[in-house]
Amino acid sequence: MDIHSPLALLGGLTAAQFMRRHWQKKPLLVRQAVPQMVPPVPRSALFELAAQEDVESRLIRQSPKGWSLKHGPFARRAVPSLQQPGWTLLVQGVDLHHPGAHALMREFRFLPDARLDDLMISYASDTGGVGPHFDSYDVFLLQASGRRRWSIGRQRDLRLQPDVPLKILEHFEPEDSFVLEAGDMLYLPPRYAHDGVAVGGDCMTYSIGLRAPAAAPLGADLLARMAEAQADALQDAADRPSLHYRDPGQAAVEHPAAMPGALQAFARQAVEAALRDPDAIDRALGESMTEPKSNVWFDAGEAPDAQQGVRLDRRTRMLYDARHLYINGESFRAGGRDATLMRRLADQRALDTRDLARASDDARALLSDWCEAGWAHAD
Repeated sequence: MDIHSPLALLGGLTAAQFMRRHWQKKPLLVRQAVPQMVPPVPRSALFELAAQEDVESRLIRQSPKGWSLKHGPFARRAVPSLQQPGWTLLVQGVDLHHPGAHALMREFRFLPDARLDDLMISYASDTGGVGPHFDSYDVFLLQASGRRRWSIGRQRDLRLQPDVPLKILEHFEPEDSFVLEAGDMLYLPPRYAHDGVAVGGDCMTYSIGLRAPAAAPLGADLLARMAEAQADALQDAADRPSLHYRDPGQAAVEHPAAMPGALQAFARQAVEAALRDPDAIDRALGESMTEPKSNVWFDAGEAPDAQQGVRLDRRTRMLYDARHLYINGESFRAGGRDATLMRRLADQRALDTRDLARASDDARALLSDWCEAGWAHAD
């Protein structure tokens, strides 16, 4: 993507200008970000997705008795009548299941893939919404059909309503209000409070959400991955005498339950040596950020022949750094021409036959393995 060309999606700003002026700083309202918007996922297809076991969906209703929340899957008869006001159907991760939604997500790849999360679709009847709330991540709210009124504000009081199944702000203080028509888009930085209410029904909003991992759970995941990797490495080297604890100077003891200080020092040195590996954290992070979600699985495929290119499955996450490739929770050391080729695959999501003609036998074998696993497909 040319980050210096004006984009209708960003109201004529270039991607570079948007990131400099608005990203995590202030909202941006774009009229006709997608001119003559036609929803790539029609209502009927959305309801079909909500009925599937492997798709995360929620049904939210607001009535005089308060808010209610149910988790899918939902048979069509379980979804309220389109004429009944005050309900919203949320379908998560639609880009994993629908090619049109996946193609729309690619329009936002001026952001790092490691930060892009998923595309959620909110379908609402008249007055439907999920209440005033804030997100800990950036979000792009693209109106796909119908109309929705958004009220937004830099909320300082983040207290939530008690005894409600949703995270709804107790004292919402809006500063601006906009009605979005089909094709309009609103960008909001993290923790910017917002409340969207459908106007007139048959309202569909696409939320492009960003990943913002919290430090504590991310750190715990990385430590667990590093520990597992180092444990495997140490197990492979278990027969090396230099790695075994030795204490030829150990004296007889009067207190046998006391932990030997030399053994504690040996353990500390083993852990510190593992943490000194300069690639350990990078590998753990890359594996973590490409780990498929729990409801994602791949169907086995076939290796490409010599006349075919390769494209990544839309559910595949692939990243890279200076020394590694990461794909679907696995890491590979890469260098030279093959590394350049694989980085092109990660960036472009596809390789043609001319690209593959320059691949080594090892790279071809790896791509064949990925195709057979369903992570990529012959093109």
